[in-house]
Amino acid sequence: MPECHTIPCLLSPWSEWSDCSVTCGKGMRTRQRMLKSAAELGDCNEELEQAEKCMLPECPIDCELTEWSQWSECNTSCGKGHMIRTRMIKLEPQFGGAACPETVQRSKCRVRKCLRGPGMEKRRWKEAR
Repeated sequence: MPECHTIPCLLSPWSEWSDCSVTCGKGMRTRQRMLKSAAELGDCNEELEQAEKCMLPECPIDCELTEWSQWSECNTSCGKGHMIRTRMIKLEPQFGGAACPETVQRSKCRVRKCLRGPGMEKRRWKEAR
């Protein structure tokens, strides 16, 4: 018998590349093609799908902050004053990410009423002695 020849694969053209799998940063995209000849007519070892990496502009990164510190002591020993608390920036915003909010907060405080009036100097002098 004469030697049998296998029928070559009949394939459709490649499809267009898909959109990147992400909306920003690194992702993947694919394209496919179809087998047009019947599988039983011969072996077809051609690839039917391809994938490749794709890169879109970097994703926005928002500012990140530490937790607030404890409130400081009131800055006066009597009367009206203020206390503060702070937090640190852990990560600066990048690629259009949200800006950092305030890192210092101030709050009013009142310790005790300051004593005023005649005779206060004498009382302080006695207490100091």
